[in-house]
Amino acid sequence: MTYTSLLLSRPGAVEATGMDAGVAAHYGEPLREQRALAAGTAVVDLSHRGVVTVSGPDRLSWLNTLSSQQLTNLQPRVSSELLMLTLQGRIEFDARVVDDGGTTWLIVEAAEAVPLAEWLNKMKFMLRVEIADVSADWGVLASTKAVEAWAGWLVWEDPWPHVGAGGYSYSAVEEDSHPGLERPWFEYLVPVAELEAAVGDLPLAGAMAVEALRIAAWRPRLGAETDDKTIPHELDLLRTSVHLSKGCYKGQETIARVHNLGHPPRRLVFLQLDGSQHTLPAAGSGVFAGERKVGTLTSVAQHFEMGPVALAVIKRSVPADEVLTVMDGEEPYVAAQEVIVAPDAGQVVGRQSGFLKGPHR
Repeated sequence: MTYTSLLLSRPGAVEATGMDAGVAAHYGEPLREQRALAAGTAVVDLSHRGVVTVSGPDRLSWLNTLSSQQLTNLQPRVSSELLMLTLQGRIEFDARVVDDGGTTWLIVEAAEAVPLAEWLNKMKFMLRVEIADVSADWGVLASTKAVEAWAGWLVWEDPWPHVGAGGYSYSAVEEDSHPGLERPWFEYLVPVAELEAAVGDLPLAGAMAVEALRIAAWRPRLGAETDDKTIPHELDLLRTSVHLSKGCYKGQETIARVHNLGHPPRRLVFLQLDGSQHTLPAAGSGVFAGERKVGTLTSVAQHFEMGPVALAVIKRSVPADEVLTVMDGEEPYVAAQEVIVAPDAGQVVGRQSGFLKGPHR
């Protein structure tokens, strides 16, 4: 069933495509909307997001056994993030997590809700849990500042880029200077029937603004930065989504082995693109070092201050100072890289020095 937000009836609304189909890409002035969102004076309709609930007295301990995150003692209204992994440690699901004291709410990408709910139902066995895909009844409104008018709603606050308990930073950048600090992020759970009333006269920004700020914050997104081979280490997701000291879960062996003894084969990188062409390359374009293809452009946007920016996943072996070229068909775009995941990430056993930080307790 195709979702169409009621807010697409607002003046100037242009519907997004791809992962954000069903909500507005913008409302006529993308860069102005982006400035307003960054300043905290606009809000965003993300009601196409998937929402899955897990209720019952065993919900947190059960999710703890299935996921990469420590959830057993998650307190009401405290935000977290979890990954569901394959046996090989590859990312299957990425969920934003908040509990209201009786129900755990999982906010996911639109395409994740149905398969996640189905998978969870297969895994519940005799435990006292109930799983429901409530995406048709609940939506998400987002902002970069807490919205006073929405104080009664349950809210998920993005932990990025802080390194959580049991987490680990793979970045060469100190936490207190990480660009993600410039993008605080709040996602409010709102009944779809009350969406228009909740927004009221608040200024709206579209999904294009969200993507530009996400890219500038180095924040990976499932379905954009991920493919069927992605492991969390490649995207610096150990900082918010993985607890390295928790008990057994599917994929844990790969998490521990790569972290302690190996290196992730690829690394996430931020690209500042040459803006002289006045166009943007398409996501999925190849990234080249000289004549050699070394990766893929995963997300791209026009940032209101920095111009054209992007995220890409490239081979770990690419030197950090290498000038790269993005090829969209026959059209080249020169790209200067900023390191997100350090080339020497991983293999922490026996590490005597270096810029990677130890796990938080």
